[in-house]
Amino acid sequence: MIAVVDGKIYTMAGAPIDKGVLLIEYGKILDVGEELEIPKDCQIIDAKGKFVFPGFIDAHTHVGIFEEVIGEVGEDGNEWTDPVTPHLRAIDAVNPRDKAFEDAVKGGITCVFTGPGSANVIGGQSIAIKTHGHIIDKMVVKAPAGLKVAFGENPKRVYGEQKKMPSTRMGTAALLRETLVKAQNYKAKLESEISNPDKVIERDLKLEILCDVLDKKIPIRAHAHRADDILTAIRIAREFDVNIVIEHCTEGHLIAEVLAEYNIPAVVGPSLVSRAKYELKDVSFATPGLLANKGVKVALITDHPVIPVQYLPICAALAVKEGMREEDALAAITINPAEIIGISDQVGSLEKGKDADVVIWDGFPLDIKARPSHVIIDGKIVFSA
Repeated sequence: MIAVVDGKIYTMAGAPIDKGVLLIEYGKILDVGEELEIPKDCQIIDAKGKFVFPGFIDAHTHVGIFEEVIGEVGEDGNEWTDPVTPHLRAIDAVNPRDKAFEDAVKGGITCVFTGPGSANVIGGQSIAIKTHGHIIDKMVVKAPAGLKVAFGENPKRVYGEQKKMPSTRMGTAALLRETLVKAQNYKAKLESEISNPDKVIERDLKLEILCDVLDKKIPIRAHAHRADDILTAIRIAREFDVNIVIEHCTEGHLIAEVLAEYNIPAVVGPSLVSRAKYELKDVSFATPGLLANKGVKVALITDHPVIPVQYLPICAALAVKEGMREEDALAAITINPAEIIGISDQVGSLEKGKDADVVIWDGFPLDIKARPSHVIIDGKIVFSA
């Protein structure tokens, strides 16, 4: 058993606890509060003068899929040969030995959402994973956790250059609609045939995962920067009655009322970048605060390796600098991404029964000088300064 004592605990489920106690046993949070009885033979971590937070969560990355250091050999995020690849699974591409995992742990990032890139109209299935481990299957928190689709410049550029559809925004939307209709037909066929025990059902891996989308088991994770592309994504999601999360949402502040009206979450970023293409002409750290103020559930992201994953707290600090409320920025890297990904029953806050993913900071984490002194994942100390 581990007891973290005398630190200021931000549970992200209530008010901070001054000089609190956090008890960890068997990989879970046993209890958290003030003046708790500390069992004998307990490993004590003195957090006096420090800040105790749930491990931070990056809601959109390509950690382990676009690997660092090794270049093209480690780039497995985009299957450039077919614009519709829903059957691709991120778990088959993630390399736990990617240096990004070590950086994430040292930076206090204990969980990431990682998956395919945005070359395809439908890119494949993303997963949520812990950032410590050697066997990817044992690191998974949720798989699949979302189905990647992409709007805007990327798919039309990739396939336009190949003289294939889509080469326009209309083509992207049409291919997505066409595939969703195929999935509706496949689902109806399965439901009609399942009552016949003698019928051999021929599986279609491309359409199976889309049936999960239609059944709202997982959301569409829609890459969209421009406001018009965001609205197209929303239009199609409403047409087929599926759940959707907007990724990047660079111009989301222009249509914040629409996102709020339909209760659509936004994972915003990467914002610590140059305006490398037209879609990024309005990129700003003011966007997450503007969205949050309108009632949109916001998570902040690095889109690693676009921004190195360990700089997620810096992105939160810069969002505060540009007007986001501090409490909203902290929620955007803890409980909000957990809720958006669908893993808040396990991570995102320090509550009894949840995974013991805990980071002790030597300073307030939105201070650029702050560092983790201890990182605990699933109840194990995986980093100590």
